[in-house]
Amino acid sequence: MNRDDLVRLRRARDRMDREYAEPLDVTALAATALMSPGHFQRSFRETYGETPYGYLMTRRVERAKALLRRGDLSVTEVCMAVGCTSLGSFSARFTRLVGETPSAYRARPHEDGAAVPPCVARKYTRPRRA
Repeated sequence: MNRDDLVRLRRARDRMDREYAEPLDVTALAATALMSPGHFQRSFRETYGETPYGYLMTRRVERAKALLRRGDLSVTEVCMAVGCTSLGSFSARFTRLVGETPSAYRARPHEDGAAVPPCVARKYTRPRRA
């Protein structure tokens, strides 16, 4: 992978980090990286170890966890706030990455992490693939 490709892939990844709640598809992300969709998908997976869709959904679940910990939004509202349009798909992905349903995650206490700085909490609460 050459340096220019890495810079373009990082630009697309940064866009996913910033615009996770927007409707992003592979074609739009590939355009951001100035690559064809197929080349973009292959290069992204080779570089980051997961597909662009997988990366985007991990960012969405990460943000959903923060919103669910607040406790003032329903699971459906959180689903829509992070850019998912299907509650079923969101719940399935959340459960696969986190190990419990969004409702169960929202219902349990989260005070233990209240004193932890957000930059540290992100490292330990980031969803991980098994």
